[in-house]
Amino acid sequence: MIQLIVGEKGKGKTKHLLEKVNASAKTSNGNIVYLDKNSKHMYELNNKIRLINASEFPISSEGEFVGFVCGIVSQDHDLEQVFLDSFMDVAYIKEHSGVEAVIKKLDKISEQFKVDFVISVSLSTSELTDYLQSKVIVSL
Repeated sequence: MIQLIVGEKGKGKTKHLLEKVNASAKTSNGNIVYLDKNSKHMYELNNKIRLINASEFPISSEGEFVGFVCGIVSQDHDLEQVFLDSFMDVAYIKEHSGVEAVIKKLDKISEQFKVDFVISVSLSTSELTDYLQSKVIVSL
């Protein structure tokens, strides 16, 4: 399952994402990964959550990002949820139109490996396609 937290930059998406990931850590039986562009929120995360700073890895395109996520999923059979902050930056998505293609690939990964994704995207609801709007859980 893919869930989106959307809104323009500076609207508080990260706060909602952090609340959701920490709440999940209290109830989850599996592993949780928080993927971000830096380690700034390390001390705000429950210690059960694995923080991955994507900027430490040589990712430079959407395809490489999807491969990176596949690597994370493949190495942890107990992985239950992945939380992605600053999605467009971490995934190297340059155009708004590229968001849907990457989300569709993540949706396939989610279905095949039973891993849920909660993603923070710096776009307003009006900029989203119908497909993406159907996945929005918080709009700021």
